[in-house]
Amino acid sequence: MNLQRHQSFLVANYAPPAIEVVRGKGTKLWDKNGTEYLDFTSGIAVTNLGHSHPEWVKQVQEQTGKLAHCSNLFSIPEQVRLAERLVKKIGEGKVLFCNSGAEANEALIKLSRLYGNCNVPNRTKILVAKNGFHGRTLGALSATQSKKYRQGFDPLLPGFVFCELNNLADFEQAIDEQTAAILIESIQGEGGLHVASNEFLRGVKDLCNQNDLLLLMDEVQAGIARTGEFLGYQKSGIQPHAIAMAKGLGGGFPIGAIWVCDKYASLFRPGSHGTTFGGSPLACCAAHAVLDVIESENLTLRAQQMGSLLLEGLEQLATEFPESILQIRGRGLMIGVQLAFEPADLISFLRLNGLLTVGAAGQTLRLLPPLTVKEAEINHSLEILHSGLSHIKRKN
Repeated sequence: MNLQRHQSFLVANYAPPAIEVVRGKGTKLWDKNGTEYLDFTSGIAVTNLGHSHPEWVKQVQEQTGKLAHCSNLFSIPEQVRLAERLVKKIGEGKVLFCNSGAEANEALIKLSRLYGNCNVPNRTKILVAKNGFHGRTLGALSATQSKKYRQGFDPLLPGFVFCELNNLADFEQAIDEQTAAILIESIQGEGGLHVASNEFLRGVKDLCNQNDLLLLMDEVQAGIARTGEFLGYQKSGIQPHAIAMAKGLGGGFPIGAIWVCDKYASLFRPGSHGTTFGGSPLACCAAHAVLDVIESENLTLRAQQMGSLLLEGLEQLATEFPESILQIRGRGLMIGVQLAFEPADLISFLRLNGLLTVGAAGQTLRLLPPLTVKEAEINHSLEILHSGLSHIKRKN
């Protein structure tokens, strides 16, 4: 009944939902009928602590009773402390808070405009990677090449040039006197879990230094310990000029942020950018809870360990089902399995057998379990995947 009402009252910008979810705990979700699922979507890399983590719930409940929201016209202690914590994890700089990944990437685009227009008139081009995804707003969408997302929204924001990920020469050749910045993801989430190599990232940073360009990193999906580093690019040893974060930062409560290095933080001046809800006391409290648990439970290391276990199991499946699994990509607990077929039927089978997953571009099955996932849950997910691949093999 509720699924029928869903279609009656909600805009159909998403595919019709298959289940109605009402409760979550740890790595588990339950639908209205009481059916239990292993959640390997994590709200698409949001609930990194799992669902209803007791420390997160405790801190959010306490803050709700104190102060949920006030204007950014005033200093907010939770916001200042969160900015300080992020700076300590990233490097010297300053932080601007917002509400989502798309908003964070919009702020990066605006930063590049402020930077470009300070030097050469109309220096507004941004080089971005093909297969990347940066959000649904018109600016962020303009930085996303996929026709699937762009269809019907022309004209988009001009000035974006698309280059091949991990092809440094392609980026180098695209630079001209109008180029202001390079914007890339350390691991492309929606684009199919393609990993920017350490060598490529170091080469891009050198290009930016040589040509006075801003290096902008989109860590919205790969960030907040998911890849086995606090932010995905950190494995390469580089330091970007600005970074977008969101998703896992709030553990389920909406919050986004950008970090900007000290040299360019002053490009934003009073009145140049703003947000009503960005960095509210409640949002920042949720983010503090996330950071507290990541640190106290060492979830960055756990993402490495559980990611290695999941990867090992997937590689065994690839050996057993070479006709189905073409490639396995990703790092930590952000892993994609490229299939020889569209993943929709497999995703449906997995759901019916208690495992929730999500697709990505290039016939990719995306696995994003909470960082708190247990070894037994990894093993159970691999058993369900084995059954699913066997089912597809028999069907074909």
